[in-house]
Amino acid sequence: MTVVSPLPRNGGQILMQQLRIHGTRRIFMIPGESYLPCIDALNEHRGAIEPVVCRQESGAAYMAEAHGKLTGEPGVCFVTRGPGATNASIGVHTAFQDSTPMILFVGQVGNDFYEREAFQEIDYRRMFGQMAKWVAQIDRTDRIPEFVARAYATATSGRPGPVVLALPEDTLWGTATVADMPRYQRVAASPGQPDLDRLRQLLDQAERPVMVLGGSGWNADAIQQIAAFAERFELPVATAWRRLECFDQRHPNAAGQMGWGMTEALRARIQAADLILAVGTRLGEATTEGYQLIESPLPRQALIHVHPDPQEPGRVYAPTQAIAASVAGFAQAVALLQPAHATPRGAAVRAAHAEYLDSLKPLPSPGPLGLDAVAALVNQRLAPDACITVGAGNYALYPHRYRQFTGLGTSLAPTVGSMGYGLPAAVSAKLEHPGKTVVCYAGDGCFQMNLQELGVAQQYRLGIVVLVFNNGMWGTIRAHQEREFPGRPIALDFENPDFTQIVRGYGGYGEAVERTEDFAAAFDRALAYAEREQRPALLEIRYDADGIAPGQTLTAIRDAALARQAAASTH
Repeated sequence: MTVVSPLPRNGGQILMQQLRIHGTRRIFMIPGESYLPCIDALNEHRGAIEPVVCRQESGAAYMAEAHGKLTGEPGVCFVTRGPGATNASIGVHTAFQDSTPMILFVGQVGNDFYEREAFQEIDYRRMFGQMAKWVAQIDRTDRIPEFVARAYATATSGRPGPVVLALPEDTLWGTATVADMPRYQRVAASPGQPDLDRLRQLLDQAERPVMVLGGSGWNADAIQQIAAFAERFELPVATAWRRLECFDQRHPNAAGQMGWGMTEALRARIQAADLILAVGTRLGEATTEGYQLIESPLPRQALIHVHPDPQEPGRVYAPTQAIAASVAGFAQAVALLQPAHATPRGAAVRAAHAEYLDSLKPLPSPGPLGLDAVAALVNQRLAPDACITVGAGNYALYPHRYRQFTGLGTSLAPTVGSMGYGLPAAVSAKLEHPGKTVVCYAGDGCFQMNLQELGVAQQYRLGIVVLVFNNGMWGTIRAHQEREFPGRPIALDFENPDFTQIVRGYGGYGEAVERTEDFAAAFDRALAYAEREQRPALLEIRYDADGIAPGQTLTAIRDAALARQAAASTH
């Protein structure tokens, strides 16, 4: 039974009480005068809701998105109107493409000033309409509980994603006597028995099946149930691009990451497969290498597509079987499913895993410091439950190739490919799991997009380790340029600061590394400092810019492109 508060409360008090009821433990924020009643109301929830004061709205939004990835509960972010909202939009876009539950609260001009282009006024429905599951403005104080409850349910149900709620000043300063809503309930679908019967039939008929795991909504039980299912049905398991936390890569059925940067062996295995069982993943551009590895709209392989959004299967690919189910619901449903396939597939599973293990051997790199060897050493040094975060750039291919991720909370990576994500995500991970080691991989360009969030690590005593890969250029774009316009690089280089001095300015530890043989000891010093002092430690990795990706150099990319041009000119 709902109980109406006997006393009137202002909008900020009502809103913060709803967040507490719905289980919010932490909010990421940049304070703004447009939502002062909410900030003041935090005084009534000391010890229950932790406000994390960030340095820029994009960092705050990234932290909230990472929190949603880590916990499965909506990451909550508060920003002020206008510029605050535009800065935070990158986190909303990330949450949308990554299917991450998140709620962004944005201050708004009062309704009495609306539609006058008042100070910092924006129509948030139009601004966020295509990058959020739901965008709304709460125009009445007494409807705050209703809107907030719907926001939590929308962000978590079906395909998870972001919700944006605008908060006009008169709504927050106004008062109402209104009932609190009960805690939200997540709505999740599970496959029915006819779905399971056909699934088993298709799997039993297949000779070379591959399972691909991705998406969001996984939990520890679901990962274990899917692993046991893969064992029974003798299925090699690939993880979708940047979804490495969905499966324990030490498991004997693990076949590696599918998508950009994948191994040739796994690519050949997927191309030769006669059935793809895709669970949770949208099978997006990065995972399918431009919709070619699995061809759209008619795949060469039979396709069983399991996704929580019933509108996703059939939108890009015509599936052989479509199943609307959450990943947890699907995993639970197949937990007792028994195979009857006639063709033994154990040898294929063992071969796929052996190929994956072989890919962990460091490839040669140019120059005195090899990124392949460094990434392999990080894999050896870190505990299995350590978390690695990345932003966007070719440097991220190294941890994704050489780190054996073990499950939930071990990888935070934006599938949307947004830069500046790694450091805020590392801050969020350390706040959520203070006892775990958190390492951020960041390119020199990527790091400088949000390096100010080192201040959050300093303020909240977070012992994260940051590896900044310094090659003095926008490396990924340089690789693209050399492929398309070989030998004509321009507008890609930049002069960097001394990153070791920057982290010292934030009260942390900084050290530069220029040789492979020096990295292990430096990494141990950084880990020890971060754990002992509970402050950030940073290693600036200075390396030969020619080494652009595992097993690839810019020189080789350029030479191949020039050879193609020469061959084309002779015809």
